[in-house]
Amino acid sequence: MKNILFLIVLIGCLFIASQLFVTSGVSTVWSSRQIELLKSLSLSALPKLKIDPSNRVAEDRAAVEFGHTLFFDVRLSGDSTIACATCHQPEKMFTDGLPLAEGTKLGPRHTPSLVGLAYSPWFYWDGRKDSQWAQALSPLETSHEHNTNRLEIARLIDGDKYYSETYSMLFGNLPEIPQSPKGASPAGNMELKNAWNGLNEKQQFLITQVFANVGKALAAYQRKIMPGRGRFDDYVDALDKDRDPTGESLTSEEVAGLALFIGKAQCVTCHNGPLLTNNEFHNTGVLPITGQLPSMGRYDGVRFARADPFNCLGKYSDANPKDCLELAFANDTNDLVGAQKTPTLRNIKETAPYMHGGQLKTLLEVVNHYNEAPVSLLSHNESKPLGLSATELQQLEAFMNTLSAPLATEE
Repeated sequence: MKNILFLIVLIGCLFIASQLFVTSGVSTVWSSRQIELLKSLSLSALPKLKIDPSNRVAEDRAAVEFGHTLFFDVRLSGDSTIACATCHQPEKMFTDGLPLAEGTKLGPRHTPSLVGLAYSPWFYWDGRKDSQWAQALSPLETSHEHNTNRLEIARLIDGDKYYSETYSMLFGNLPEIPQSPKGASPAGNMELKNAWNGLNEKQQFLITQVFANVGKALAAYQRKIMPGRGRFDDYVDALDKDRDPTGESLTSEEVAGLALFIGKAQCVTCHNGPLLTNNEFHNTGVLPITGQLPSMGRYDGVRFARADPFNCLGKYSDANPKDCLELAFANDTNDLVGAQKTPTLRNIKETAPYMHGGQLKTLLEVVNHYNEAPVSLLSHNESKPLGLSATELQQLEAFMNTLSAPLATEE
């Protein structure tokens, strides 16, 4: 009798194991429910990009080309050395490979990738901008990034034949741009603010309108920066024909990592959908950036977004108030203290270092961080220790390497 019971238990264990994964060299058989989940992560499931009601030229081809030129133009900086592409380099998946961004000076945050970012309702690590065009404007007037100002940007557009003609075609005739003072902005240093206050209200509005439209052109281009299909997508799509396509596009080790990703490691809780991000904000106990106080994260970010003159409800937006429900009803509770935005895992191998301050250098460090789930210095860490072995951590890393692929852009 004991032998029979032992045999029954053994058969049961072997059946369960066949539904999950084991080490290299043994097949993985996915359940119907697992296949459904995996298919939701494939780029084949990526929906059509929604229109941006706050940016009426977001899908205009001329605006895309205008924005593309602006993106690589170093004249959009105070010393003519910094372009958007300085930190968002196409060959590095529109990141820069540095822990902290370096524009005219060293910045306080790590440069996030722009790949697929147009699908997000929030921008920056703390979500302090609610549109891609509003985000594009901020670096231009930030002292450690482009370090220029909206009057000089408007003057550049007015003084360049291609820019002025394209601008007029897209947005209407350029207004008369004052030739003095040299620079002016309500967001600059005291000298720039004083110069701004010296302009009349109509001049301030018209200059800011040109500035906002530059952001809208930049966003039209950035909306085209999309991820390409990788080996992971080919593997998942092959599941229609074969519940065990190992060897077709993924190795057994990579498949084992995938099983961990959607199972024991719980990565899919936040890294879900075809872009492998829920576009939400989470406190995961990442250490503060060296030399800085712990970031309040999304708790401050949502408040900045609501106060932003370039937000969806602002006078420079093309949206109707009914189009701005995301901003109007955004969560702003205390549980967002220290929460940072979940980044996409597409091309994650190419976008090291990681986290909002580049605190972790390698993917293995990242998965180990979540495995240990350290105590957060602000609020609480939403993650819990996973208890993964060293082999399982390596399998997770191996799987995430399969998410790399050439970009699917039109440029």
